[in-house]
Amino acid sequence: MKRIFHTVLVVSVFLAGGCIRPEKQVEEVPVARQDSGRIVVEVGELPFQEKPLSETDIVLTRELLYDKYTLADEYPYRDTVRRVKWEIVRKSLAFIENMQDTRTAWTVFQNYKNRNGEAPLVHAYKRDVFRRIADTLGVERYQSVPLYLPSDTVTPVRYGRDGSLSELMAQTGSFYKVRPVSIEGEWLVPVRYVRLLPDSVRFHHVIFVDRKDQHIVTLEWKERGSWLIRSVNPATTGLHRPPYGQETPLGLYLIQEKKERMVFLKDGSSATGGYAPYASRFTNGAYIHGVPVNVPRTAMIEYSYTLGTTPRSHMCVRNATSHARFIYEWAPVAQSLVVVIE
Repeated sequence: MKRIFHTVLVVSVFLAGGCIRPEKQVEEVPVARQDSGRIVVEVGELPFQEKPLSETDIVLTRELLYDKYTLADEYPYRDTVRRVKWEIVRKSLAFIENMQDTRTAWTVFQNYKNRNGEAPLVHAYKRDVFRRIADTLGVERYQSVPLYLPSDTVTPVRYGRDGSLSELMAQTGSFYKVRPVSIEGEWLVPVRYVRLLPDSVRFHHVIFVDRKDQHIVTLEWKERGSWLIRSVNPATTGLHRPPYGQETPLGLYLIQEKKERMVFLKDGSSATGGYAPYASRFTNGAYIHGVPVNVPRTAMIEYSYTLGTTPRSHMCVRNATSHARFIYEWAPVAQSLVVVIE
């Protein structure tokens, strides 16, 4: 089953065309009964199987938990109109629910700041505008994990982003065989780059970041096909500005850690530049956080007029500080997803 979550177009085509699981056949399941003091297992049939969800099955209800700076479904911006892309949200939520329909062991790629070792060179690579090594699809080697074809465990073919979610298929020696949500096919990844998630994990908190229209939406699962809108707010995503500023990468990621104050450095320096409050990291050095506080200031800043305008961050997603705190307290680590669209 294909699992592609790269861009809005790919997401839309994939979700509409091939990502929803086909209708399942009625399957036989073991049924236990008592017979002369013995437990006898017979084969019975489930009375029905639920069909996979589609975009039209997803019901969204506004029940805000955070109600400051709330955006309307459509709102003016300069000489145009921006809007919340609810059709993409519904398709994505249907995908997220369907992918959890079967019992799956979930994993997340992890290599923040190359903590698990620099990934080996792929077969074909290039240097991007930041002068960093990247695969032919533009995924940088730094902070990424190597992906090997099952037929070749010597040289990887491409890189997988830190924070990317995948299904665990099997373990083969020092490799896990995985099926990434955001990358097509099955791949081998060295064990040290993969974190296994608990069997009980369910993804009931989802955060959508729109890097085109510069806003952020949080939703919480209520019941099958039903989600509650918890906030709709202006945000500011990453700006492509070499050699330091990078876009917030498109895709689906897992919130991996939180920092009440994420300290950052001045560009091109080892000196502290300040801190970002209530930071939730989802891929590489990308955090959802509040308004940055630059040295020598120490007090938090609630809001900035730049929120909801144009990209200007360093890969991160800036929010009003109180909204960043809401996400920080509301979205559990290793159980919440971030979907970046445009």
